[in-house]
Amino acid sequence: MLTRYHRFFPLLFVLLWSTGFIGARLGMPHTEPLTFLFVRYVAVLVLMLAMALASRAPWPQGWRAWFHIGVAGLLLHGVYLGGVFIAISLGLPAGVAALVVCVQPLLTAVGAGFLLGETVRARQWTGLLLGLSGVALVVAHKIGAGFGLSALLSAVIALLGITGGTLYQKRFCPKFDWRTGVIAQFVPTLILTGVCAWWFETGRLDWGGELVFALAWLVLVLSVGAVSLLNWLIRQSTAVNVASLFYLVPPCTAVVGWALFGEAFSQWALVGMAMVVGGVYLARQ
Repeated sequence: MLTRYHRFFPLLFVLLWSTGFIGARLGMPHTEPLTFLFVRYVAVLVLMLAMALASRAPWPQGWRAWFHIGVAGLLLHGVYLGGVFIAISLGLPAGVAALVVCVQPLLTAVGAGFLLGETVRARQWTGLLLGLSGVALVVAHKIGAGFGLSALLSAVIALLGITGGTLYQKRFCPKFDWRTGVIAQFVPTLILTGVCAWWFETGRLDWGGELVFALAWLVLVLSVGAVSLLNWLIRQSTAVNVASLFYLVPPCTAVVGWALFGEAFSQWALVGMAMVVGGVYLARQ
């Protein structure tokens, strides 16, 4: 049953998701991207398994449920996060990565019409295009040269992963218990990431305060808090409404970066933030 507090869940999700760069910024210098994600997934599974057993949460029923939830998790977490972390490790500026991934609401809107039968009205299309333009203004000053095709391709793969994952979960497994569902999502993600890390990386981990804090932040705030909210939003709302929230992530990240790290943004970025807010408002009608 929905309460008055649930209306704040979309904004809370955006705020938590936007802080993901804190963990990446602190942790990436001390390890490799897939190794970093592998350790993160192990910690998530241990924590969520203990929580699920302690609360006696219901498990997915039947192999089909496990399969569909696992595929959705593999796309939403394994492909998306792996693509983003690899792209950044290959030198892709965070602004470019954010801009590539923020095409997701438009792709989701197209897919929602074909695959889910959702009606996307002209007002929503206007909001999606306005939001994408606003994101471009927000990240424009961070875009620069110095990256190769492989880095850009990794970001595109991440874009396809989170778009496909959102549509797949909405279509095949919109409802499941968040405690055991997260476990079903992260098991195949852990296996794929572990195999890729073993094959392509050295397994370097320079343990220290920054790496421990980064892992703790990404596990508790992102993989438990934000992912649980994302699963709830996909269950309660349309795919387009959920996807449009990702337009708010780059502006929110810019504000957090300014507050914590003194990262500056231009006056045009402020205009872009206003456009993003207006675009999301129209898209979520």
